[in-house]
Amino acid sequence: MTTINILLDSTTILVFLGIAYLFTFILISAYWRDVIKALPVRIFFLAKCLQSCSWFLVVLRGDIPDFLTISVANSLMFVGASLETISMLRLRNEWRTRYKIMFRLAIPLSIAGFHLVMLIHNEEDARIAYCSAALAIILAPMYRLIKGPSPLMKVIGYIYLFVVAANLVRGTTALFTDIPASFFTPGIYQLLYLVTIYILTILGIMGFMLLWKERTNQELLYYASYDDLTGALNRRTFMASAKSYLNRYAKKGEAVSYLLFDIDSFKDINDKYGHPIGDLVLQDVTKRIRHYLDKDDLFVRYGGDEFGILLPGKGERESSALAERIKIMLQSAPTSLPVSYTISMGVLTVVPDQNTHMESMYTRCDQALYTAKRNGRNSIYRSRFG
Repeated sequence: MTTINILLDSTTILVFLGIAYLFTFILISAYWRDVIKALPVRIFFLAKCLQSCSWFLVVLRGDIPDFLTISVANSLMFVGASLETISMLRLRNEWRTRYKIMFRLAIPLSIAGFHLVMLIHNEEDARIAYCSAALAIILAPMYRLIKGPSPLMKVIGYIYLFVVAANLVRGTTALFTDIPASFFTPGIYQLLYLVTIYILTILGIMGFMLLWKERTNQELLYYASYDDLTGALNRRTFMASAKSYLNRYAKKGEAVSYLLFDIDSFKDINDKYGHPIGDLVLQDVTKRIRHYLDKDDLFVRYGGDEFGILLPGKGERESSALAERIKIMLQSAPTSLPVSYTISMGVLTVVPDQNTHMESMYTRCDQALYTAKRNGRNSIYRSRFG
């Protein structure tokens, strides 16, 4: 059996590729019927639709006008590849101004450049070289995925880099060698090109599905752990983390401090200005205080306007200094809000042991906070443990 006998007809391979796009699209549609409104998903779907149309037009070359199988097909491929890159960048939260400008230019310029090649030197090798270079440039921003936080994202990034490299190799081959780079020229290179595209297409679509699932899982974990209004830890997550810190510092024999505070006259703010302004005050105080905290400090919103801060490794001097800095900052810093506000704070420092619990620390600090308010609000009162 000769090599040529085992090579599939190019049209057959392209049909399989188009069917793979179509069925994968249907699979994703069914899998994500509840989240199809997400913008990155919609953009990715549109990209795959355009790429599917492009491949089906290519399959029909010779049976329909070349304008459709060459001009329209490649234009659709440029737009589809651009949208695929945009969807991945949005998924990675990397859709920034420079990329917006880049793709506003890349889409029309890639299409215009292709037609210029057709006008000046309408040879297949020239068209292949141009398309390969244009697609490599369009897909190049995918390298950002390699810097992603998860192993899956890094793998997908390397897959796309391989696609970029493969396009550059194909374009160089078409331009500078006699090796056939066309999908319609039977041979081992044709088979390698098409099978590689087929495999990478499937991997790319599956990769997007898995990345989206990973992102939604991360969002679910975030909302299960953090307060959605302020971004502070919720009570359950804080208590679990605080318990771990208390055990750790009990073994080390080092101090842990705890600050409990609320916003003075917060009910009056809500009554006078409305709950939307009250929410802005909560977000503002959280944002301002977070700048004063270290990475190991735990910041919790218990509910309403009550917040707590656990300061592992900080004693009386450090915690008192921090509380005073926060107080001064809030009463003197300019704000765009229609209302100014202050806080009252209870402070507690302990060297924990195995019998130290966050609940008892909260109770002590709550009493200190109550005393601070009795002393005239916008004040700090330190409690003693034991």
